[in-house]
Amino acid sequence: MAFWWPLIVLAFAYAICRFLLMLIPPNVPSIDVDASDVLAHGKETEENSFIYIPPRGRSQQSDKKVQCYEPATMKYLGYFPALSTSEVKERVALSRKAQKTWAQSSFKVRRQFLRILLKYIIEHQELICEVSSRDTGKTMVDASLGEIMTTCEKITWLLSEGERWLKPEYRSSGRAMLHKVSRVEFHPLGVIGAIVPWNYPFHNIFNPMLAAVFSGNGIVIKVSEHASWSGCFYFRIIQAALAAVGAPENLVDVITGFAETGEALVSSVDKMIFVGSTAVGKMIMRNAAETLTPVTLELGGKDAFIICEDADVSHVAQVAVRGTLQSSGQNCAGAERFYVHKDIYTAFITQVTKIVKSVSAGPPLTGRYDMGAICLQEHSETLQSLVNDALDKGAEIAVRGSFGHLGEDAVDQYFPPTVLINVNHTMKIMKEEAFGPIMPIMQFSTDEEVIKLANDSRYALGCAVFSGSQRRAKQIASQIQCGVAAINDFASNYMCQSLPFGGVKDSGFGRFAGIEGLRACCLVKSVVEDRFWPLIKTKIPKPIQYPVAENAFEFQEALVETLYGLNIWDRLRSLIDVLKFLTDQSSHVSRTRKSH
Repeated sequence: MAFWWPLIVLAFAYAICRFLLMLIPPNVPSIDVDASDVLAHGKETEENSFIYIPPRGRSQQSDKKVQCYEPATMKYLGYFPALSTSEVKERVALSRKAQKTWAQSSFKVRRQFLRILLKYIIEHQELICEVSSRDTGKTMVDASLGEIMTTCEKITWLLSEGERWLKPEYRSSGRAMLHKVSRVEFHPLGVIGAIVPWNYPFHNIFNPMLAAVFSGNGIVIKVSEHASWSGCFYFRIIQAALAAVGAPENLVDVITGFAETGEALVSSVDKMIFVGSTAVGKMIMRNAAETLTPVTLELGGKDAFIICEDADVSHVAQVAVRGTLQSSGQNCAGAERFYVHKDIYTAFITQVTKIVKSVSAGPPLTGRYDMGAICLQEHSETLQSLVNDALDKGAEIAVRGSFGHLGEDAVDQYFPPTVLINVNHTMKIMKEEAFGPIMPIMQFSTDEEVIKLANDSRYALGCAVFSGSQRRAKQIASQIQCGVAAINDFASNYMCQSLPFGGVKDSGFGRFAGIEGLRACCLVKSVVEDRFWPLIKTKIPKPIQYPVAENAFEFQEALVETLYGLNIWDRLRSLIDVLKFLTDQSSHVSRTRKSH
């Protein structure tokens, strides 16, 4: 007992010291980012105060510039250049030059970069959310949940665990290489390219950037033409934080443009990350094949939301409606197929109806609405066509939300929350990615049936399963083909940044976030070296040295059984044979040398 007391005292003292150190705030400098031109509170100039009417039926791409406007009001925000192929390649070359310097930076410097960003984000939440809201039409609350919290969680995880997972990882050397030390090293790839969508303009930039920069890479990010205004402002935050730690200029770049810009990026970088539609993902993959550029694709989703008869109906209804409104054209694809057990079908619809009746759509910055404008021009027409197809095939509208007072100058950029019942898999709404506030609800009778229904989709990103029995929910989720599963919750996976994120089938492949996503930004290098150099070195056994001996194959047979035989006695017998071969060969070589 006397032996343990000093150890206990030391451990307690260490714990106290660690706790006291936590009370000392880190020295994190503040950064100044000019936001005077993006603030919306009565500071609009004549240039950006008029209503922008984009050309219907004609692509912006012919204009060679990206026009930016608020989807809630169509108020003009400005424009950015659509970069040409040569301009993109020049930007990547500058990032590549900067990366060679940054690759030598310490993790201490990289952590300070993250802390500076975290400090700015926490102190400027309203500004960041307002910019996101103006550019995408999402509400401030949705911006906080999807933009701020997820990004802060990623930064915190990298600060806590990032260095650990990028340090060399030692592995077993096996039987044949017992005298060796084996490890995996993680080196920067160079310049990562990312093409990101409009639905989370802040987080979609920061998510790949944080992993790339922390692992020693440069990164060039093409933002969506539908969210370039906010993306270019968020880039200022990154630039200021990089400058504060003395990082080389051009390490991170944000570029704007259309298809030509994206294609040029794919052919110029060392790794490509794409988040977007399945159709464009296939084009990215074809272009990347020309240069054998590795890709990570996070594509469309049509997530199944399963509710068993023993679930808490009122609670799940709230979660389900939020999952739908987060699909309202601004946020994630989210929950798009709802399967409710027949025993609670009516009760669930009653609860959902009550909630949806209280929801209204309107200009998000007024703060009075639960959902804002649809980001994409004419997307409300696409959503209505999906509803019409379902109605034509026998579905019914159980309830629709309402519009707020939009004003006389309102534009057709809104779509009311809509609940459809009596749906089935012949309807487009159950097969195609909607990206809108539509909740199609279908009945099921057995677990086997709902598993079959959930797997009857070309998309396989995620699922959510609700049951009063956690074991049952886990069993159902384990049989659904998808990359992300939530048990008695919805979309909680993404708040666990230690977990990889991605799908299968038409939802893509590869993972970002978590250890897998961080290491995906690295050249994974296997290294083997002598354990006791120079005392023990690898030598080619005499029987298989050139010219090989007559009994070389017999020696190899004995060696294989010695190392891998299933029976210890067979392995010992083979070891004796190996030693005999070596002894005989040595004697033979010795006699040969004497004869000469």
